Amino acid sequence: MPATDTYCTAHSIDDFRHNLATVQRRIAEACKRAGRDPQTVRLLPVSKTIPEDRLRLAYAAGCRQMGENKVQEALRKAETMSDLSDLRWSVIGHLQTNKAKYVARFASEFQALDNLRVAQELDRRLQAEGRGLDVLVQVNTSRESSKFGLPPDEVLAFVRQLPAFTSLRVHGLMTLAVFSPDLALVRPCFVKLRHLRDQLRQEAPDGIDMTDLSMGMSGDFEAAIEEGATIVRVGQAIFGPRTLPDSHYWPPSNPTTSPS
Repeated sequence: MPATDTYCTAHSIDDFRHNLATVQRRIAEACKRAGRDPQTVRLLPVSKTIPEDRLRLAYAAGCRQMGENKVQEALRKAETMSDLSDLRWSVIGHLQTNKAKYVARFASEFQALDNLRVAQELDRRLQAEGRGLDVLVQVNTSRESSKFGLPPDEVLAFVRQLPAFTSLRVHGLMTLAVFSPDLALVRPCFVKLRHLRDQLRQEAPDGIDMTDLSMGMSGDFEAAIEEGATIVRVGQAIFGPRTLPDSHYWPPSNPTTSPS
């Protein structure tokens, strides 16, 4: 896993083009090792904490989708950048039920569905907005209490209930691997998600698409691709290093009593 001080902070369109080209090259090389077509991997730039002026530079360099952890931060950016009509927003962080109304208003994708109450509220709000939403089911493949997501053995039962929510277009699974520079610890999380996806392809109800695997970030996305990722969530390798580690930006705990 590259050290954060090896990432180049992008301050200009040329900087972003350089960083994007570097990431795309790494994606292509990982695909070659895995015998895959690079076109089967979607790069999702993760723009959390990045101010609007730099996001506009990233857009000018070719980014047409941004991933955000915090709903209200994402909504604010979506509203102030609404002049960029082809820019799509993906919410990749845990969602509380009372914030589903915001996601229904602006997001094109939600990658962290792990709760039926959230599914119900999203569906209700989306129907009121006359919109649909692409969603991925979040799985806690590391079984760490510090992470949200369903335990792998509960995913099938959860997925079987999702056809009731007609505004949600289920496309696959998402996971956060162990936060570690040791790929020997990280890779099993990716393998587990792929195996689960393959099982669900056989057992999920009609109308549930289990194509996508969203896994891998700046430090480990190549291993994720080698294990089958179709979406990689890359922030620091595109925008530059953040002052705090990735773990700071994810919820600190996953209390089992949480209603959301």
